[in-house]
Amino acid sequence: MFRTKSVEQSIRDTEEPEHALKKSLSALDLTVFGVGVIIGTGIFVLTGQVAKETAGPATAIAFAAAGVVCALAALCYAEFASTVPVAGSAYTFAYASMGELVAWIIGWDLVLEFALGTAVVAVGWSGYVRSLMDNVDWTMPEVLSGPDVAEGFGFDILAFALVLVLTAILVVGMKLSARVTSVVVAIKVAVVLMVIIAGLFFIKAENYKPFIPPAEKQPAGSGWDAPLVQLMFGYEPTNFGIMGIFTAASIVFFAFIGFDVVATAAEETKLPQRDMPRGILGSLIICTVLYVAVSLVVTGMQNYRELSVSAPLADAFKATGHPFYAGLISFGAAVGLTTVCMILLLGQTRVFFAMSRDGLLPRFFSKTHPRFRTPYRPTILLGVLIAIIAGFTSIEELATLVNIGTLFAFVVVALGVLVLRRTQPDLPRAFRTPWVPLLPIVSVAASVWLMLNLPVETWVRFGAWMALGVLIYFVYGRSHSLLGKGGR
Repeated sequence: MFRTKSVEQSIRDTEEPEHALKKSLSALDLTVFGVGVIIGTGIFVLTGQVAKETAGPATAIAFAAAGVVCALAALCYAEFASTVPVAGSAYTFAYASMGELVAWIIGWDLVLEFALGTAVVAVGWSGYVRSLMDNVDWTMPEVLSGPDVAEGFGFDILAFALVLVLTAILVVGMKLSARVTSVVVAIKVAVVLMVIIAGLFFIKAENYKPFIPPAEKQPAGSGWDAPLVQLMFGYEPTNFGIMGIFTAASIVFFAFIGFDVVATAAEETKLPQRDMPRGILGSLIICTVLYVAVSLVVTGMQNYRELSVSAPLADAFKATGHPFYAGLISFGAAVGLTTVCMILLLGQTRVFFAMSRDGLLPRFFSKTHPRFRTPYRPTILLGVLIAIIAGFTSIEELATLVNIGTLFAFVVVALGVLVLRRTQPDLPRAFRTPWVPLLPIVSVAASVWLMLNLPVETWVRFGAWMALGVLIYFVYGRSHSLLGKGGR
């Protein structure tokens, strides 16, 4: 159960003709992927919610703090991705450092994270598109608008179609995916920059006073909705004040989810030893700067207590008499979610592909397309399944599973850096995480703290999914593992 797969063997697997992925990505492509998946609804929605309810104008500090937590994990990811440039991200890293069972658990976790993330984002994209259609008096029939809109039976045709189109793009090739992503990300970032620049002209200095509002106790949670840390330690989170900033950071952290997807493309990168650290860290820095700038603009345009929770940026411009920018923001959100959906789907298929290539899932899914050199079988299978889930299911309540899954991956990767440094100290490392062991330990502590702030219900669902994964491993994966059979 704890047999490890050597880094050398992992790299040799990528050279098998039938199971090899095409290397076509550069550092710029990876950075674009990172920006494309990180900037989603978080920048358009979370800013207002956190400012109004938790941190006030100091939301900018909360975004910066969350960015630091992600940077700790990103430095660990960068070392692994440059040392083990193989598809699979945290799954592959765990296999090389902590053994097969841990690798399976984290792979199973990533399957959940990326699949639910793709479906949730597709449903959100559909909502923004319907909103834009309503602005020009085009109305979708309720029965085709999803279960949230229709009374009784509902099918979200827009979310279903989006996932299928993106699946086709991913099958055709990574370079095409990178080009599509580059165009869409350019539009998305241009919209965000336009909003920041336009908003600067409507900032009022008095809206920043006080920048850190006085502390207020949060209403005590109870039962399934209560944060786990509250039930375990009697901890009472605080709104506003200094502690409110840290509470806000645990919320806005989820706006950064996705940068770890960049690591899943390591095997398809031309120079992974050089370009993976640049892509991971570069995209994270760009998004942190944009998040901080947006939060400063929106809290400067309108008093934090008057901000809208559902559409803070759009409503802030409406409040200043500029509704044109509200439509522009909705357009930017719809465009932005397209790339988020595609890159999450990309990450999911690469993890699934890596697990099947190792025999932990059926090897049928590890064959690449003879022309496009993409893992077309798992891409088509997962794309169709996720499209159906997005079309038929209202799964907003499952979105927190994406968050706990990501944080769990952060913990495993940081621990993996410590283990591999001790077990293979002489392994060539193109990028080395600084301040080891301190930095990985701090990364683990920060991620665990954010996990403890999630509701008990999320932990129960996550535990059930993990238990199912362990059962599948012992029933199928352990006996079919190629490493367990002595290699190829």
